[in-house]
Amino acid sequence: MTEILTDDAVAFVLDLNRRFAARRDELVARRAGRRSRPFDFLPETADIRAGDWTVPPAPADLTDRRVEITGPTERKMTINALNSGAKVWLADLEDANTPHWSNVVDGQRNLYEAVRRTIALDTPTKRYELGGGPYPTIVVRPRGWHLDERHLPVDGRPAVGALVDFGLYFFHNAHELLERGSGPYFYLPKMESHLEAALWNDVFDHAQDALGIPRGTIRATVLIETIPAAFEMDEIIWALRPHLAGLNAGRWDYLFSIIKNFRDDPAKILPDRAAVTMTAPFMRAYTDLLVATCHRRGAFAIGGMAAFIPSRRDPAVNEVALAKVREDKEREAGDGFDGSWVAHPDLVTVCREVFDRVLAGRPNQLDRQRPDVAVTAADLLDTASAGGAVTEAGLRSNVTVALQYLEAWLRGNGAVGINNLMEDAATAEISRSQVWQWIHNGVRLDTGATVTPELVHRIEDEELAALRDALGEPAWAQSRFADARTLFERVALADDFADFLTRPAYELID
Repeated sequence: MTEILTDDAVAFVLDLNRRFAARRDELVARRAGRRSRPFDFLPETADIRAGDWTVPPAPADLTDRRVEITGPTERKMTINALNSGAKVWLADLEDANTPHWSNVVDGQRNLYEAVRRTIALDTPTKRYELGGGPYPTIVVRPRGWHLDERHLPVDGRPAVGALVDFGLYFFHNAHELLERGSGPYFYLPKMESHLEAALWNDVFDHAQDALGIPRGTIRATVLIETIPAAFEMDEIIWALRPHLAGLNAGRWDYLFSIIKNFRDDPAKILPDRAAVTMTAPFMRAYTDLLVATCHRRGAFAIGGMAAFIPSRRDPAVNEVALAKVREDKEREAGDGFDGSWVAHPDLVTVCREVFDRVLAGRPNQLDRQRPDVAVTAADLLDTASAGGAVTEAGLRSNVTVALQYLEAWLRGNGAVGINNLMEDAATAEISRSQVWQWIHNGVRLDTGATVTPELVHRIEDEELAALRDALGEPAWAQSRFADARTLFERVALADDFADFLTRPAYELID
């Protein structure tokens, strides 16, 4: 811990907080008023959208992003990601990471060693170490603006989690990365406006100045995973223009944001989350707009996650799932995306093969403009186009997946394999928010039953009993399912909607 939390590194992080935390507070508080206004493209920034401008060319090691592997900065997963053959590793300090203080600091140590190619791990049965490369470019995802870090107080208040994650990584690794022919690259999550992007741009400028690094060295890819941000893609790119590398389409968080913002509107009820695919017209509008906007501005468009975890025991499951993964990546590549995400090393080859075929020797599809795309506000808001139904199976899945994920999260694991899928906090968010939405709008299931707290309690009882039987008493006694149930009910059954479950969850960990 001492090699990460050096006096100089901590002083750098404290300085970032003193300069920018108050502005962060104002912008996060500003989000609460967004729901009261109609969603549309901003009239005051029409000139930005109409302007003829582009972002600077990407550095060499970010020009080819055809397959990106995502995962937490846990030591073994870091090594596996670096050995995966992907072009980019999204080193996740956000949704795939529980912010236990030990995870935060150990993740920074693992990143430090990953940058220097010195990372290894010895277990009782195996040694994990780096192969011969080439290794993926590292792109770090810090926490979103809304989360605090109480373990580094600043003038009696918790630090901003995003500034802790960014600051420690940048301070320790920026110069080293440049010497190795790379640079400090970041994925920026959960933003809701171009004003929040402008704050990041100012943080980048100050951090580069403070360490004597030329402005524009940092490159950032923004996750467009909230419905407000979908209406400000051009403006977000503009606000980060000297540092902007691309945008990414994040499915679960995007749907979660739609539910959050329209949770009281019975016309915006979403069906079972598994039924809302990327081929739904309102989701196609979102991804088409992202590709068209990015390529018009010379920025990369990165597709969504393939979360499947191949089974070691059931080839039939793999055959069906891999066919769906391939179909999804073919759709993205065909739409003009420059690359896409996978959650497991075994999927790298599938994704790469699809993009290899479409790219045909090119590193990306920046030359593929989309003049055919003309997305309106109504297109983005047409959630009814998803079709589908709300079923008891969908409700049960939301309850059990949320409980299993939250239990693992509380124990310190933010990337959890459930039913052959690698789940992170976004899955828990959409699962619990759908339960809240269905209850508060009196939604009827396919069985004819109305979704009520009492029905959810019964399903909790049944699912937890099945999990207890599957685990056995010794493992159950060591679990945190009781805490997970309390937390789930707090964010799914309460009268008031919690904006993020990770806030109350953070109160339950060290």
